[in-house]
Amino acid sequence: MEDRHYIDLLELQTSIKESIADAFPGKYWVKAEIASWSPRNNGHCYLSLTQSRGGKSVAEARAVIWKWNYPTLKALFEEQTGQSLQAGITVLVRVQVNFSELYGISLYIDDIDTSFTLGQQALERKRNIERLQKDGYMDMQKELALPDLPYRLAVITSHTAAGYQDFRNHLLHNPEGYAFQLDLYEALMQGEQAPASIMAALEEAAGEGYDAILILRGGGSELDLACFDDYELAIAIATCPVPVITAIGHDKDVHIADMVAHNSVKTPTALADLFLEAYEAQDALIDRLGQRIATAAQRLVNRQELRLGNAEAAIGRAIQRRLGALELLLQRSVARISKGLLHKYADVARLSDAAAHRIKFAAVAKVSAETSRVALKEALIGASDPRKILGLGYVLVTGKDNKVLKTVDRVAVGDRIGVRFSDGSLTAKVDEIYSDRINQFNTKTA
Repeated sequence: MEDRHYIDLLELQTSIKESIADAFPGKYWVKAEIASWSPRNNGHCYLSLTQSRGGKSVAEARAVIWKWNYPTLKALFEEQTGQSLQAGITVLVRVQVNFSELYGISLYIDDIDTSFTLGQQALERKRNIERLQKDGYMDMQKELALPDLPYRLAVITSHTAAGYQDFRNHLLHNPEGYAFQLDLYEALMQGEQAPASIMAALEEAAGEGYDAILILRGGGSELDLACFDDYELAIAIATCPVPVITAIGHDKDVHIADMVAHNSVKTPTALADLFLEAYEAQDALIDRLGQRIATAAQRLVNRQELRLGNAEAAIGRAIQRRLGALELLLQRSVARISKGLLHKYADVARLSDAAAHRIKFAAVAKVSAETSRVALKEALIGASDPRKILGLGYVLVTGKDNKVLKTVDRVAVGDRIGVRFSDGSLTAKVDEIYSDRINQFNTKTA
């Protein structure tokens, strides 16, 4: 058997180690995704870095953060990004390449660029906004009409979310006593699973006939609230058939969910005030309508009172004219009678003295008869005086056109009629009508 030249494994590994040290003498910034994350009890943190293309892993490497760096890097990352170091996030880390004869190549991490993680998220957010604008999703919710008095409200949040109880108390315990139906649909409000959880709650609430759906979440870090920039969640909000109103984060925060929603506010109190102000506006409108109705009713009453007064005055003037005409007629009748008697008496005087006595008695008898007749006419005229008729307990009735009613055929149920007494007048409403003509017809038919 031919002897072969060989080296042992340690010699080979030592040679590789020296070559790697010569090839990579310094530290390098490396972009990679954290595939696994394993902090140990001894203080070190071991992790696996990976890179993918087309959904397939094209590179992997072991890495470690030593215990004298790990607490500092972890605290700095969480403080500046608001997110824990964990599997699934892409990071930019500074590494030193190391080769161990026992464990092979590993990367020693001594720094993490937090701005890179935030920048990646901002870039993704910008791309999502452009896609939504291009596809016409941004204004779809704005086309929905929120009811003037939204009563049934669905709230998508966690029951432990900051501000949820403040929202409930401010809305349900309002001093005006406005009533609302408020139903909670619980969902995750941060993390990778939050968009899917919120979309499931949104789909469930959309089919229950609510007037509005509210997505409520208190403040947090940028990465805590990153789920509200999710593209699929934005589409779910935009295409929801019910108006969606968001109250997410701080005043300075504007998320894609806010952009596609029907409306957005920034505090739980402001969200409650949005609905309370809608009720207050309707209250004010009802008050204004009530005042207008009262004013119109008062004007109508005033016009009717004026018309009634005018009708009373017209009736009084007509009665006075009638009485004046009757008195003038009486005076003329008395004058004619007296003149005729004088003529007749003069003719009789020229007769013989023998007939004078007889004529005298005849004339007296005639005068007496005429006087009785005049007295009878005066009594008839007095009896037909409307004021005297009213004084006997009769009344004068006028219809809605202020003309004297002489038959029930001009009156309908519900009409208002005027009733004149000797000492005043009143207005009445017709509830029932009884007609003698109709009763006679029914009797004959029977």
